[in-house]
Amino acid sequence: MKKVTISLLGIGMALLVLVPSCSKQLNQTPKYGLNSEVVYSDPNNYINVLAKLYAGLSMTGLQGPAGAGDIAGIDEGFSSYVRVMWNLQELPTDEAVCGWNDPGIPAMNKLQWNADDGWVKGMYYRIYYQITLCNEFIYQARDEKLDERGFSDADKERIRTYRQEARFLRALSYSHAMDLFGNVPFVDENDRVGAFLPERITRSEVFNYIESELVAIEDLMLPASGAPYGRATKAAAQTLLAKIYLNASVYTGTQRNADCITYCQKVINSGSFQLDDVYQDMFLADNNTSPEIIFPVVYDGINAQTYGGTTYLVCGALGGSIVAADYGVNGKWGGLRATPQFVDKFPDTTQDSRFLFYRAGQTKEITALGTFTQGYAFPKFKNKTKAGANGSNNGSSPHVDIDFPMFRLADVYLMLAEASYRNGDQGTALQYMNLIRERAFGNSNFNFASLTLNDFLDERARELSWEGHRRTDLIRFGLFTSADYVWSFKGGDVLGMGVSSHLNLYPIPTADLVLNPNLQQNTGY
Repeated sequence: MKKVTISLLGIGMALLVLVPSCSKQLNQTPKYGLNSEVVYSDPNNYINVLAKLYAGLSMTGLQGPAGAGDIAGIDEGFSSYVRVMWNLQELPTDEAVCGWNDPGIPAMNKLQWNADDGWVKGMYYRIYYQITLCNEFIYQARDEKLDERGFSDADKERIRTYRQEARFLRALSYSHAMDLFGNVPFVDENDRVGAFLPERITRSEVFNYIESELVAIEDLMLPASGAPYGRATKAAAQTLLAKIYLNASVYTGTQRNADCITYCQKVINSGSFQLDDVYQDMFLADNNTSPEIIFPVVYDGINAQTYGGTTYLVCGALGGSIVAADYGVNGKWGGLRATPQFVDKFPDTTQDSRFLFYRAGQTKEITALGTFTQGYAFPKFKNKTKAGANGSNNGSSPHVDIDFPMFRLADVYLMLAEASYRNGDQGTALQYMNLIRERAFGNSNFNFASLTLNDFLDERARELSWEGHRRTDLIRFGLFTSADYVWSFKGGDVLGMGVSSHLNLYPIPTADLVLNPNLQQNTGY
């Protein structure tokens, strides 16, 4: 991969195919002629297996973009971690709709999913596939195992660094499980793959586990200044801590705004990141050069091909009169658009650099989900470089070079601003909200003079649009299911309506409940 110093090799796949609670499927022999002892007996192989852990966030199988997929029972292009996460976080909200009739997509738009929904299952199994890969790596990278294998001190130290990164990646996936599903099955490196049924732990217990893991590894991870691009760093762990603290009242019933402030300040005070000068540069084919991105999911049009990830976000947002070549691709998939309520978050359409809507031939209002020209298009991600060149792959089935910004500094600023405001510090809140505004408008003419709580939700919509945060934000503000704020097709109504609060969590897939009596379905399903 052109932007990462680790390579994805088949050796990293001598691990598992996962169905989390099914003892028969878990009790398997690797298919690739390798087993753990062979793979992990060579200290030089650990980086290759670590590459598979990172690739679990971007790739969908052994060869990409299709064939030998990781997850059974879902189209491989649909099963990309970022794609399923994005759909669950964006399509049920006021930011996006999708006009396709693929199974589960209309239900996502209308908040009408159930426990057999393919997208819900895809996310659930992708999370636990990733967790299981991380668990195996962490187990094999324990000090006892490294001592048994007679590795040199230098090899041990290097592998310990990899182990902390694997613990971060596992914590990241558990944070998604906690946020999306609530009370979930729990496995760690001590639960060896075989005939066992994972225990269910509560959402608060998942929170406590994630927190303890991230606090434990924070000072053991590489600093951002010393880490290869694409690898998780101390700042990534600190950002994830800030995110779970900001939402702690949802996850545990107790606010942790002071802790959110502490960890946001750690990231900012590290001096390793700064706001990008140009907003859209962070969503281009060479966004690996951005000084703002704290933790990316890395894509490459030649060496890391997928129909999920940012390829989906580019091609899915193109249709109507849009010229695909202007966005560095050959295909228009004609699916994703913005709701009129999201468009209305931008009172200024000429000076706000985040107003990236394509309006020619598009109506703002949406009365038919399947008609692409209803709803402004929002081609925020663009497979072009800052210099205007196409990404590396512009063939008949283009795959883009754009990295997905899982964490970036503007989010840290906005988290700090909101947590400070909730803690009674309007001065800090104004300072960091206005830093975001000044980048967006190029001057201070549109700065806030004072703030209300809803300003934070709206500014997050403008700044972090289509980056996979919106559902979580709406829930934190009590508006995701409420009748107090509705948008097109919320609840299945063209104008939108309130829905049952049980939809604040997704259901545990029926298949997992049948296989594992330790689990319980979320209320309302």
